[in-house]
Amino acid sequence: MPRRPLTTTVATLCALTALTACHGSPEAGRPNTNPTSPTTSPTPTAPSTPTWTPEEQAAITAAKSQYAKARTAAGGALRDPGTASRDLLEAAGNGGAWLTSIVERIVFLRDRGLYQSGDARIVSSTATSVNLSAEQPSVVLKNCVDGAGVMMRYRATGKPVPVVTTSGGTRHTMSVRLVYATAKGGAKMWFLVEEKSVGSC
Repeated sequence: MPRRPLTTTVATLCALTALTACHGSPEAGRPNTNPTSPTTSPTPTAPSTPTWTPEEQAAITAAKSQYAKARTAAGGALRDPGTASRDLLEAAGNGGAWLTSIVERIVFLRDRGLYQSGDARIVSSTATSVNLSAEQPSVVLKNCVDGAGVMMRYRATGKPVPVVTTSGGTRHTMSVRLVYATAKGGAKMWFLVEEKSVGSC
């Protein structure tokens, strides 16, 4: 099957991914400092976790599933950069800036006789934002992914490439954005379009 050519830009290392931020306890309302005033009710506070509508929750569930599929396909392409296909990556829900970064990474590995072994493990995934009313609906996730099993190796020998230890450990918090868009076949699906490191987890 013919493959579309990959871009030739050299990429940075693959992003790992992320965890949910901790939330503090809600504020307890201000005390009454005027002895002659009647007792006041506590100040209303927002819930510590968002409440999603059934439609939003369905979108979150679908986006999380597609995120895992997109990352699995990207990992497979990085394990065998010589046969990687952009069409297959897109079909698995990779798009936007994220797809560009994966294609650049594939070219980097292929041109240097390298490949990636192992897979990053998604430790947790939490929705932080859902917008279903936009022209292109979106879901933003905060994920924790552990990349301890991921290693870059030489294709000729299978030996690991010496690299400087990553600061902050192997777990990273990532802000992940998925959008609901039309695929090449005409059907709509979620696409992983952005993944940004926001710390460790």
